[in-house]
Amino acid sequence: MNIENVKSQMRKGVLEYCILLILSKGEAYVSDIIQSLKDARLIVVEGTLYPLLTRLKNDELLSYTWKESSQGPPRKYYNLTEKGLTFLNELEKSWNELNETIQSLKK
Repeated sequence: MNIENVKSQMRKGVLEYCILLILSKGEAYVSDIIQSLKDARLIVVEGTLYPLLTRLKNDELLSYTWKESSQGPPRKYYNLTEKGLTFLNELEKSWNELNETIQSLKK
């Protein structure tokens, strides 16, 4: 078994949760989201992020607004919807339960 494959699958599994956590703090541009993920040592490329953001938007968990930029064309800023906040709260509960289970198994 390849450890890198397992680690990759684990990162993919929590990416949605991490994005919602970032956006729960306020609206963000894609490069801001990527930088927050990098700062947390979860490396993601735009090609991975855009389809996920689109899916989250289509599921009505995110919305976006266009804002003018002094450095080029308008930018799309994503933010969490009420439905997204509710979903995030459910993910938070699931994460805490999973973490408790793992901590229990490690004892």
